[in-house]
Amino acid sequence: MITPDGARAISFVGHTDQGGRGDGVQVMVDRGYAYIGTRVSRGVMVTDVRDPRRPKPVNFMPIHPNSWCMHVQTAENLLLCIEELDLKALLSQKDYYSGSNQVDSALYGTRGVDFSAGMRVYDIAEPANPRAIGFMEVQGLGLHRIWWVGGRYAYASALLDGFTDHILIVIDMADPTKPVECGRWWIPGMWAAGGETPYWKGRWALHHAVVEDDIAYASWRDGGLTILDVSDKTAPKLLAHKVWSPPFGGGTHSALPLHDRGLLVVADEATLNIDQEQMKRTWVFDIRDRTNPISIATLPIPADQDYVALGGQFGPHNLHENRPGSFRSSTTVFATWQSAGVRVFDIADPYRPNEIGYFVPPQPTKWMEPMRGRAKIRHTADLFVAADGLMYVTDYDAGLYILQWEGQG
Repeated sequence: MITPDGARAISFVGHTDQGGRGDGVQVMVDRGYAYIGTRVSRGVMVTDVRDPRRPKPVNFMPIHPNSWCMHVQTAENLLLCIEELDLKALLSQKDYYSGSNQVDSALYGTRGVDFSAGMRVYDIAEPANPRAIGFMEVQGLGLHRIWWVGGRYAYASALLDGFTDHILIVIDMADPTKPVECGRWWIPGMWAAGGETPYWKGRWALHHAVVEDDIAYASWRDGGLTILDVSDKTAPKLLAHKVWSPPFGGGTHSALPLHDRGLLVVADEATLNIDQEQMKRTWVFDIRDRTNPISIATLPIPADQDYVALGGQFGPHNLHENRPGSFRSSTTVFATWQSAGVRVFDIADPYRPNEIGYFVPPQPTKWMEPMRGRAKIRHTADLFVAADGLMYVTDYDAGLYILQWEGQG
């Protein structure tokens, strides 16, 4: 039994340290199994969650020891996993999130020998026993995150040779054993090999895009938000680009479209200790005119305890993305916060969002994430909320929590 540091409208159900591989990042739940990308363990965890009170790790698929595989997607009996050179192992926390340079993968050795870079496809027809069936290598250092909910096309952030940082690529999944890139888009100024020059300061890099109705909502860290028409997969078209750093702190990470209400929720990630950067925000945008997104509110900052005084990273990280088959709501937003656990917000009145629930796990007792400039503090990383309100929550150090949402949604 886990005793939280605080809870409201969310109850504890189960927990696993993943058999010693507690460094979970993105989690997908499919047919009673959780698939969890890792940062330090260098592989994908498979955990049987059919009894959520007793989650049981049942498999682990390792990747190259110099790459990470933090982010995964599942649909149509397939699992997609990113593979990318682990730059965080080579850089400090501050340097990793600072400015960018032209990518040259040859500086890090031979791709495919010294590191792996691309997207691996697994067949999960047998959920506990994924079987690798395909790999798409990219000419660069790898992929960071993917968006794929089934169908022919996936969308990924790719760190490619000749660019200053991650750009958007579109992947054709018609043959999942041989996925291929079929389109790309970047902010003008990112293609250094093509003679383009950045006109900005900070790190402009695609974290990932969420796609709804052929509109891609892409988060570019210090480069803010782009809204792209991706109806032509070979030639995405820019509809709007909004930048708010400076004066705000940047780190734009996740965008959640709510098309039925003409709203978009956008989280800026805390990337440094709270005494080293300003407080990051989660924004509510009016996107009824997608060429002119307007910020109308921010979500409340958790205040059940003094998280600033605790130190370490404190701020938003991920949003539950309303995937098909999961818990879907246009008024209830589920989020993870570094240091502050899981938070739930009501945006029925988008101009006055309010917090309606939270669960703050205890501090980890084992530290897996290398502390390169990061203070020791819990880091609630990602969450997947199932249709029945069960919440699957990862931590950089403490494994997988399974919680129950007890509120309305």
